[in-house]
Amino acid sequence: MGRARRRRERVLEHLTELRRLPIGGAPEPAFRTRLRAELLSGASAAEQARPPGDQAHPAAPKHARPRRARRRPLLSHLATFGLATAMMVSAFATYQAVPGDSLYPLKRAAESTLVRLSSDDAERGERELDSAKTRAKEVATLLGSSDDGPLVSETLTEMEKSTRSGISRLERAEPRSPKIKKFARDQKEVVGPMLSQLSEDHQAQAEDYLHYIEGLAAPG
Repeated sequence: MGRARRRRERVLEHLTELRRLPIGGAPEPAFRTRLRAELLSGASAAEQARPPGDQAHPAAPKHARPRRARRRPLLSHLATFGLATAMMVSAFATYQAVPGDSLYPLKRAAESTLVRLSSDDAERGERELDSAKTRAKEVATLLGSSDDGPLVSETLTEMEKSTRSGISRLERAEPRSPKIKKFARDQKEVVGPMLSQLSEDHQAQAEDYLHYIEGLAAPG
C-alpha cells in the first residue's frame, strides 16, 4: 500500500509540474534530470528484484554458444525505459495542446483528475484557478486562427466557470486569502490586452469576466 501511495504521489507531482508549463514551453532541466533519475532507479530496482537464480549463472564452457535468454532482462529494461520516456514525451505534448488539437481532451481529463484528487477545498480551489489561467493563455493562442470563433467562446466560458468554482472553494477554505487577489491581478494582465483583438461577442464575454475579477482584486 505504501509503495502504491508513493507512486501515486510522484505521478501527481509530475502532472502538477507539467500543467504549469507555458503554452509551447518545455520542462525545466531540473525536472528532466529528476525524471531520468527516477526512471533509471526504477530499472535498477527491477534488476535487484530478480530471483536469485536469475542473478547468477554457472560459467559457460569456453566454446559454448551464448544463450539469448541472458539478454532478455537488458532488453526488457530498455523497453520499459523507452515506454516510460515515450509516455512522458506524450504528456509534454498533451499539456501544450490547445482547443481544437487532438490531444486537448486528454489535457482537460488530466486537469480534472488533479482537481478530483485534491486533498481539500483549498488545494482544489487553487488547481481550478490554475485551470482558469491555462484557459486564458489558450484564448491568447487561439486569437487570429481560422477557427477561433466557437473555440474562443467555449474557452472563455470554461475560464469563467473554473474561476468562479475555484474562488468559491478558496473563499470557504481560506477567507480573504491573498491568493485570490494575486490570481485576479494576474488574470487581468493576460485577459485585458486581448480585448482589442476579440470580436464583439467575445469582447462582451471578456469584459464581463474582467468586471468580475476586478471586484476580487479590489482592496478590502
